[in-house]
Amino acid sequence: MSTLERIERIKESGGWLERYQHDSTSCRCRMTFSVYLPPQAEQGPVPAVYWLSGLTCTDDNFRTKAGAQRYAAELGLALVIPDTSPRGDGVPDDPERYDLGQGAGFYVNATQAPWSEHYHMYDYVTRELPALVEAELPLVPGLKSISGHSMGGHGALICALKNPGAYRSVSAFAPICHPTVCGWGEGCFGAYLGDDREAWKAYDATELVAAGAEPIPLLIEQGTADEFLPDQLYPRDLETVCNARGFPLTLRMRDDYDHSYHFIASFIGEHLAYHAAALK
Repeated sequence: MSTLERIERIKESGGWLERYQHDSTSCRCRMTFSVYLPPQAEQGPVPAVYWLSGLTCTDDNFRTKAGAQRYAAELGLALVIPDTSPRGDGVPDDPERYDLGQGAGFYVNATQAPWSEHYHMYDYVTRELPALVEAELPLVPGLKSISGHSMGGHGALICALKNPGAYRSVSAFAPICHPTVCGWGEGCFGAYLGDDREAWKAYDATELVAAGAEPIPLLIEQGTADEFLPDQLYPRDLETVCNARGFPLTLRMRDDYDHSYHFIASFIGEHLAYHAAALK
């Protein structure tokens, strides 16, 4: 019997945009995620691209704003879109802050109370959710890539760097590249992981590459007019360590683009084509 409860199904670009809920063992709460199944999925299992969204987002932002489904339909890719944190009345939150708590899971496994009971988004995204959707939906087991935006771009990078061979390709839009030295990262890592800043490095793409992560090509899209570029994102830090190690990085600085979904929608087709080539 399926462990998934389908709560929405919308025909789109020849395929189906679906939304599900399930009881998560990682996050110990009811979780929601969306999946776009392209028309090719009606003939057999298809590869998947996982999309991780940013601060304050749910699974709804990407599927309604990025325009990704029509490209996924053309390329024969499923899109798997998790929420950005655990949710529910019993899940800790900080209502005074948009960058901590619900909507701000940061794709780590929290070790500090009160967050450690539910905030295990790293395990959820890398283990629980793939196992669930590959068992229940027409997806090719193990054939997946990953992408994301801002906090989710950070998530995509660390998931790929920490799990060699698990993803065929990785890309990111305006990712938080060095969270251990930026305000967003310091605020969340201190709360979720405690005061030991050395422990934070396990969830920092720049530090992972510097520490010898196994090479996988990184594709990063960054707008030059992004208001968070100077103080939060630090792509040049990641570029520096990648250059020092000969680590494959393509950093594309896009003139005049900001941090919004207008930026993502402008280049999501290129990114999905990049992943489709890797997933063949």
